Amino acid sequence: MSDQEMADVPAEGLADVLAEKLTVVFVGINPAPLSVAAGHSFATPGNRFWPALHASGFTPVVLRPQRERDLLDLGLGITSIVRRPTSRAAQLTPRELADGGRDLTRRLRTLSPRWAAFLGVSGYRAAFGAPQARLGAQAGTIGGARVWILPNPSGRNAHFPPAALAAEFTRLRQATGLPDRSAPS
Repeated sequence: MSDQEMADVPAEGLADVLAEKLTVVFVGINPAPLSVAAGHSFATPGNRFWPALHASGFTPVVLRPQRERDLLDLGLGITSIVRRPTSRAAQLTPRELADGGRDLTRRLRTLSPRWAAFLGVSGYRAAFGAPQARLGAQAGTIGGARVWILPNPSGRNAHFPPAALAAEFTRLRQATGLPDRSAPS
């Protein structure tokens, strides 16, 4: 993205896709400038969030980013730790991540979701001072929500090809008790 295009991206990031008492809120590290410019979460080419949601049974079809609000009817939501868009999460400062973690904790406490599913272990570690965190369920809660860490669905994450990413999302879905919505009814 050019400097001019970056200048056209709102500094406040994306609107949350949230409601009270959701089953799972998926928490990204921060939005990508292309997603903010599109006005929808996980809208960058190559991001595997939407296919992983479907392959793991969270959604009945592969949703397009423009249908992100359909998640609310499924008891799912989306937010991020830091609202400021950057091309890479490494462009965030440790202070931004820690401040974002505190802000996220307040938002989760207000909305009372059952689970907060973090998309990427490095962002979670930095935001919550948990250097030993690993994928999967975590001890304790954040804002009253149980915590699960998933791999980052970015296409840049070569450690988790699509099938492995979907398997990790499936583990979370099963832990939440949500049905497999990808199966034919």
